[in-house]
Amino acid sequence: MTDASRTAVHGVFTVERTYAAPPGDVFHALTDKAAKARWFAGPDGYVLLKREMDVRPGGREHVSGRWSNGTVSAFDAVYFDVVPDERLVYAYEMHLGDRKISVSLATIQLRPAGTGTKLTVTEQGAFLDGYDDAGSREHGTGFLLDRLGESLQSA
Repeated sequence: MTDASRTAVHGVFTVERTYAAPPGDVFHALTDKAAKARWFAGPDGYVLLKREMDVRPGGREHVSGRWSNGTVSAFDAVYFDVVPDERLVYAYEMHLGDRKISVSLATIQLRPAGTGTKLTVTEQGAFLDGYDDAGSREHGTGFLLDRLGESLQSA
Protein backbone atom coordinates (compact mmCIF):
# COMPACT_ATOMS: atom_id res chain seq x y z
CA MET A 1 0.00 0.00 0.00
CA THR A 2 1.31 3.47 -0.84
CA ASP A 3 0.79 6.75 0.90
CA ALA A 4 -1.15 9.12 -1.40
CA SER A 5 0.85 12.09 -0.06
CA ARG A 6 4.05 10.65 -1.56
CA THR A 7 4.36 12.43 -4.89
CA ALA A 8 7.08 13.49 -7.31
CA VAL A 9 6.62 16.36 -9.74
CA HIS A 10 9.31 16.74 -12.39
CA GLY A 11 10.83 19.85 -13.88
CA VAL A 12 13.61 20.65 -16.32
CA PHE A 13 15.31 23.97 -16.97
CA THR A 14 18.40 25.38 -18.66
CA VAL A 15 20.18 28.59 -17.64
CA GLU A 16 23.04 30.15 -19.60
CA ARG A 17 25.57 32.84 -18.79
CA THR A 18 28.60 34.19 -20.63
CA TYR A 19 31.56 35.38 -18.58
CA ALA A 20 34.62 37.40 -19.62
CA ALA A 21 36.87 34.88 -17.82
CA PRO A 22 38.43 31.88 -19.63
CA PRO A 23 37.02 28.34 -19.01
CA GLY A 24 39.85 27.44 -16.62
CA ASP A 25 38.99 30.34 -14.31
CA VAL A 26 35.27 29.51 -14.37
CA PHE A 27 35.98 25.83 -13.70
CA HIS A 28 38.20 26.83 -10.76
CA ALA A 29 35.37 28.98 -9.33
CA LEU A 30 33.03 25.98 -9.58
CA THR A 31 35.36 23.37 -8.07
CA ASP A 32 37.68 25.07 -5.57
CA LYS A 33 36.23 25.28 -2.04
CA ALA A 34 37.50 28.81 -1.27
CA ALA A 35 36.59 30.17 -4.71
CA LYS A 36 33.08 28.67 -4.59
CA ALA A 37 32.52 30.02 -1.07
CA ARG A 38 32.74 33.54 -2.54
CA TRP A 39 29.57 33.06 -4.59
CA PHE A 40 27.66 29.88 -3.61
CA ALA A 41 25.56 31.10 -0.69
CA GLY A 42 22.16 32.50 0.11
CA PRO A 43 21.13 36.15 0.03
CA ASP A 44 21.62 38.69 2.82
CA GLY A 45 20.67 37.19 6.17
CA TYR A 46 21.82 33.68 5.19
CA VAL A 47 24.32 32.19 7.69
CA LEU A 48 26.62 29.38 6.52
CA LEU A 49 26.65 26.45 8.94
CA LYS A 50 28.85 23.92 7.11
CA ARG A 51 30.71 23.57 3.79
CA GLU A 52 32.57 20.49 2.52
CA MET A 53 33.76 19.91 -1.02
CA ASP A 54 35.51 17.10 -2.91
CA VAL A 55 35.02 17.56 -6.66
CA ARG A 56 36.01 14.33 -8.41
CA PRO A 57 34.02 11.37 -9.74
CA GLY A 58 32.49 9.84 -6.60
CA GLY A 59 33.33 12.97 -4.57
CA ARG A 60 30.76 14.78 -2.46
CA GLU A 61 29.77 18.32 -1.60
CA HIS A 62 27.71 19.52 1.36
CA VAL A 63 26.51 23.04 2.12
CA SER A 64 24.07 23.91 4.87
CA GLY A 65 22.93 27.25 6.18
CA ARG A 66 20.27 29.11 8.10
CA TRP A 67 17.98 31.59 6.34
CA SER A 68 16.88 34.81 8.03
CA ASN A 69 13.51 33.18 8.88
CA GLY A 70 15.34 30.42 10.82
CA THR A 71 14.89 27.65 8.24
CA VAL A 72 17.95 25.46 7.73
CA SER A 73 18.59 24.26 4.18
CA ALA A 74 21.06 21.60 3.09
CA PHE A 75 22.56 20.80 -0.33
CA ASP A 76 24.14 17.32 -0.63
CA ALA A 77 25.74 16.38 -3.94
CA VAL A 78 27.72 13.53 -5.45
CA TYR A 79 29.81 14.11 -8.59
CA PHE A 80 29.64 11.59 -11.42
CA ASP A 81 31.59 13.26 -14.23
CA VAL A 82 34.33 15.86 -13.91
CA VAL A 83 36.10 17.03 -17.08
CA PRO A 84 38.44 19.90 -16.18
CA ASP A 85 37.54 23.21 -17.84
CA GLU A 86 34.63 21.56 -19.73
CA ARG A 87 31.96 19.73 -17.71
CA LEU A 88 30.52 18.74 -14.33
CA VAL A 89 27.68 16.25 -13.83
CA TYR A 90 26.30 15.72 -10.35
CA ALA A 91 23.18 14.66 -8.52
CA TYR A 92 22.00 16.42 -5.42
CA GLU A 93 19.25 16.46 -2.86
CA MET A 94 17.88 19.49 -1.06
CA HIS A 95 16.47 19.55 2.46
CA LEU A 96 14.52 22.22 4.31
CA GLY A 97 14.89 21.28 7.95
CA ASP A 98 14.27 17.52 8.18
CA ARG A 99 12.21 17.45 4.96
CA LYS A 100 13.77 16.26 1.69
CA ILE A 101 12.19 18.55 -0.92
CA SER A 102 13.95 17.47 -4.11
CA VAL A 103 16.48 15.31 -5.91
CA SER A 104 18.09 16.65 -9.08
CA LEU A 105 20.57 15.80 -11.81
CA ALA A 106 22.60 18.81 -12.94
CA THR A 107 25.00 19.23 -15.83
CA ILE A 108 27.29 22.25 -16.18
CA GLN A 109 29.00 22.70 -19.53
CA LEU A 110 31.72 25.26 -20.25
CA ARG A 111 32.53 26.34 -23.80
CA PRO A 112 34.97 28.98 -25.04
CA ALA A 113 33.20 32.17 -26.16
CA GLY A 114 35.82 34.45 -27.68
CA THR A 115 38.23 35.11 -24.81
CA GLY A 116 35.53 34.21 -22.28
CA THR A 117 33.28 31.30 -21.39
CA LYS A 118 29.71 30.29 -22.11
CA LEU A 119 28.33 28.33 -19.15
CA THR A 120 25.18 26.22 -19.56
CA VAL A 121 23.42 24.57 -16.62
CA THR A 122 20.73 21.99 -17.32
CA GLU A 123 18.85 20.58 -14.37
CA GLN A 124 16.29 17.79 -14.15
CA GLY A 125 14.53 17.81 -10.81
CA ALA A 126 12.06 15.67 -8.90
CA PHE A 127 10.16 17.80 -6.37
CA LEU A 128 8.86 15.60 -3.61
CA ASP A 129 5.75 15.09 -1.53
CA GLY A 130 3.85 18.24 -2.37
CA TYR A 131 6.81 20.63 -2.42
CA ASP A 132 5.82 23.32 -4.92
CA ASP A 133 8.98 24.74 -6.47
CA ALA A 134 7.03 27.31 -8.55
CA GLY A 135 10.22 28.15 -10.48
CA SER A 136 12.30 29.04 -7.43
CA ARG A 137 15.08 26.54 -8.31
CA GLU A 138 15.58 28.07 -11.74
CA HIS A 139 15.47 31.58 -10.23
CA GLY A 140 17.95 30.55 -7.51
CA THR A 141 20.30 29.04 -10.09
CA GLY A 142 20.23 32.31 -12.04
CA PHE A 143 20.93 34.26 -8.82
CA LEU A 144 23.94 32.04 -8.04
CA LEU A 145 25.30 32.25 -11.59
CA ASP A 146 25.09 36.05 -11.41
CA ARG A 147 27.06 35.91 -8.15
CA LEU A 148 29.58 33.60 -9.86
CA GLY A 149 30.01 36.28 -12.56
CA GLU A 150 30.58 38.95 -9.91
CA SER A 151 33.19 36.77 -8.18
CA LEU A 152 35.03 36.28 -11.47
CA GLN A 153 35.20 40.05 -12.01
CA SER A 154 36.69 40.64 -8.57
CA ALA A 155 39.19 37.76 -8.77
